[in-house]
Amino acid sequence: MEAWRSRRIDEPQPMGSYPPSDVTFLLKDISKIKLEVALDARERAIQSGTHYSEMLPQEHLPSSDYLNLYQETLELSAEKVALSVGVVAELIRTKKGPNTVLVSLARAGTPVGILIKRYLRDTHGLELPHYSISIIRGKGIDENALLYMLQKHPGARLQFIDGWTGKGAIRKVLTQACDQMARKHGIVLEDDLAVLADPGHCTDMFGTREDFLIPSACLNSTVSGLMSRTVLRDDLIGPNDFHGSKYYKEWLEHDQSTHFIEAIVPYFSGVTEAAQKIAQEMLLHPPAITWHGLRDIQAIQMAYSMADINLIKPGVGETTRVLLRRVPWRILVNRMDNPHIRHILLLAEARGVPVEVYPGLTYSCCGLIQSVKGDAE
Repeated sequence: MEAWRSRRIDEPQPMGSYPPSDVTFLLKDISKIKLEVALDARERAIQSGTHYSEMLPQEHLPSSDYLNLYQETLELSAEKVALSVGVVAELIRTKKGPNTVLVSLARAGTPVGILIKRYLRDTHGLELPHYSISIIRGKGIDENALLYMLQKHPGARLQFIDGWTGKGAIRKVLTQACDQMARKHGIVLEDDLAVLADPGHCTDMFGTREDFLIPSACLNSTVSGLMSRTVLRDDLIGPNDFHGSKYYKEWLEHDQSTHFIEAIVPYFSGVTEAAQKIAQEMLLHPPAITWHGLRDIQAIQMAYSMADINLIKPGVGETTRVLLRRVPWRILVNRMDNPHIRHILLLAEARGVPVEVYPGLTYSCCGLIQSVKGDAE
């Protein structure tokens, strides 16, 4: 069971546009390989059984209108994001202690992990190592990345970090992965997932359960260190490799990654007291994990006669992703004047996607993906 300690795993290659002091990407550089597939063709492939991690969506630079909306959103929500970061960071510090490794789930978790790392350093003088690793629905977590961190930091506790929850699919993958590590290697990992927003009620480590817009959800690689989504394909990733990712360094002049971090950090000192108070209250009265959001999604699945629940993507972050890199069928919103969905309405209009009000929705919005098999016609 202890053979993992001597398993040889190569040192990671420097990747991404963040300073190395902010994050180490435990990912294999596959930048030279053409993996991008047009949206319609990718959607057909996914719904016909090809796993989404075997190809990449074509990414486009945002329009000037959209970028202006992103900047405006960032200015309006920076303090709110900082408070959520502070709450989560205080929970991690209190529950896990100083011998903790921050483990962001690529890629939405990466900017959040960097903010948590910066908060703990700036507020408490705590310098925690921070890595970004791959987790893939239907395939699991990058085992080589886990073993690398455990070899590098013996006896440390790992804290997994993501941006937000939707249906809670990644939380379930994480739990399964931790169970597998225990069975296979005798390694006991904690499957608690720290997120800024938990509208799905899937975890008890969160900054808020409000489904608000985390501005980094608005953009793709240009707010994630210019990294692509992660890739896992047998012909590209060997048994001793980390999962793969591309580094779009040709977009350096359009990169918003560090700008996003630097827009939030100045608010930390002003939110520390409130963050500590909220975290303390959550530790005294742990929030219930009810998976409430999933029940909403099941109701939508029935109301719209959708055969595949995976075609329903709840929450502001997931709906944004649907509009940026899937083939959307329609968008459901809790109300049209919700300030968190202005970019959603802009994207939906640009792509000609109908928007409907769905009263009583737990989330701010949901994206329904077009079925290529006809079950959502």
